Amino acid sequence: MGHPGDDAAGRRRAAPRTATPEVGRPSPSRFKSRGPLRARHGLRSVRRDFAEREIAPESRKYDESQEVPSHWARKMAGLGLLGVFVPEKWGGAGLDAVCYAIVIEELSRVDASAGVIAAVNNGLVCDPILKFGTDEQKEAWLVPLAKGEKLGAYALTEPGSGSDAAAMRTTAKLEGTDWVLNGTKQFVTNAADADLVVVYARTGSEKYDISSFLVPTDARGFSRLKKEDKMGIRASDTMTLGFDNCRIPKGNLLGTQGKGFNIALATLDGGRIGIAAQALGIAQRALEESLKYSQDREAFGSKIAEFQAIQWKLADMATEIDAARLLTYRAAWMKDQGMQHTYESSAAKLYASEASHRAVDAALQIHGGYGFIKDYVVEKLYRDQRVTEIYEGTSEIQRLVIARAVLGK
Repeated sequence: MGHPGDDAAGRRRAAPRTATPEVGRPSPSRFKSRGPLRARHGLRSVRRDFAEREIAPESRKYDESQEVPSHWARKMAGLGLLGVFVPEKWGGAGLDAVCYAIVIEELSRVDASAGVIAAVNNGLVCDPILKFGTDEQKEAWLVPLAKGEKLGAYALTEPGSGSDAAAMRTTAKLEGTDWVLNGTKQFVTNAADADLVVVYARTGSEKYDISSFLVPTDARGFSRLKKEDKMGIRASDTMTLGFDNCRIPKGNLLGTQGKGFNIALATLDGGRIGIAAQALGIAQRALEESLKYSQDREAFGSKIAEFQAIQWKLADMATEIDAARLLTYRAAWMKDQGMQHTYESSAAKLYASEASHRAVDAALQIHGGYGFIKDYVVEKLYRDQRVTEIYEGTSEIQRLVIARAVLGK
């Protein structure tokens, strides 16, 4: 099943995308001119106000319809949220990875779908182009992606290769001045509206002979095959993509031929910071909703917040959220310093996602029967949270990464 914007040959009909200017948009320099701590507090406040004003009123609507609110991306772009750590010379906000984590946390606190839309464009698309792309590729793709004039997607997983990503079957062969791709990619976020997909394909017979490519969605042979009907993050699309003799210019190779798997791993190190921040935002909202409900709900003549059983749940939630936030910000800070952060990113992603699981479970329990009703946001938080333990590396994969690091392997 193709996308409504595809023509009969599977090519995407071009539609201009322009960022929606944010009224009174604060420039990045407004935050950078302050001290780091004050700057980040200001950033958090502005992004939270934006999410509450622009995303929250429509959150339930798009969760129920599973439509993709394309205007969310345009509005986020107007505030510089699609290229947070991209330098200003390449169209971005020129902030740092800690600021990026704050942005994803605040978006996800209101709606995890908004958080993942921004996280994919920033962490999985802009970041590898910034690190491994040529100046020509940055000018052609990074600038419009960071400005929000275009949207990006990331295609690594396949129907037969998830955690074992190197088992992919998608191939790319050089024919004259073109790369020709054949295969299928699955669980691709942002695919419905994407103008560019970072695609990984096999370019040789060896297991890790994989390369990374920049594939425009209007390329001949590219198609959108299926949109998934998901449990959570339903306002963010997840699709299967097909490549049937898909031809792209030779210059669309990202980085060095045969080194794509290294690019994928480096990209995921940063991407996991985004998912940790997403999980953190969900957990924070779960705590806030639990605090409000427990201080309003009465049982046996008292507010239930007065009961030790409820207090212990709230205490555990608050403590684990603080710990997850520190792990996430540490990984982001190390990324900013140019330090190796594979272990730290995996630790943050593992702990934040599982702490978030415990938080939404406790929140639902505190709400009792109301937590099981769609009128209460904790029901949605419960569904949205679950995928944070799966995508960009399952909890099991994170434990393997962490174990190898501590064992020195």
